[in-house]
Amino acid sequence: MTTTSVEKQLQSSPRNLRYALTITMIVLLLFGWSLAAVDLKDVNQSGLKIASNIIKGITHPDLDLLLSVSKQSVLYLLVETLAIAFLGTIVGAVLSVPLAFLAASNIVPKPVAWLTRLLLIVIRTIPALVYGLMFIRVSGPGPFAGVMTVGITSIGMLAKLYVDAIEELDTKVLESMTSIGCSTFEKVRYGIMPQLLSIFLSVTIYRFDMNMREASILGLVGAGGIGAPLIFAMNSYKWNQVGAILIGLVILILLIEWMSNKLRAKLVRG
Repeated sequence: MTTTSVEKQLQSSPRNLRYALTITMIVLLLFGWSLAAVDLKDVNQSGLKIASNIIKGITHPDLDLLLSVSKQSVLYLLVETLAIAFLGTIVGAVLSVPLAFLAASNIVPKPVAWLTRLLLIVIRTIPALVYGLMFIRVSGPGPFAGVMTVGITSIGMLAKLYVDAIEELDTKVLESMTSIGCSTFEKVRYGIMPQLLSIFLSVTIYRFDMNMREASILGLVGAGGIGAPLIFAMNSYKWNQVGAILIGLVILILLIEWMSNKLRAKLVRG
């Protein structure tokens, strides 16, 4: 292609200057409106001192709390948080599979799929902390409430992504298996599961990565894990303990994210 033809093609391309200016103006207006909510009048010398104490505590963590192995230590609380996230992810994944098949319009009648999708939307709408408070009222504070909360909140996302995978199934494989007389079990085992298993596992691992963060937050409402000691230490202005908890939490999440990325990459490559 010659230089002249390239110039002609560039000159004939549509001009989106008005569209770009409109979008820029909208973004600037939204940015200015957001800045109006920023109020710095309460930031005084006391607030700056607290901020410096927070930074000092995080950079000088309580090593006894971080490295000990008692039930009040960071290590024990991180293992409890990990267990809550893992079990909650398993519960959510198991419950999401039948709901996903009921929400797939290529598997069930459309009214059934529509009602199931509506249920999934309702599940996704309610925040995790609200679920946590409800389960605490039912089962009392502790890790069990955290597991059930993580499981229910996982259903909304997992089932939605499972549905997308189910609706992209290659139905020609099932038709071929039907023509050679395969049973329903054989079609599910050899026609459906090989197409869905790797996708389901990859999505579940990704959700587990997210659930680690949710499990740490749920402790703030008494649903077990490391969140409760973190908020107690912050309320008591024990910033060295806050630093120890945050360091342990960051290291654990980084390790889990690294491992989940490796596993998901292997699943994608088959």
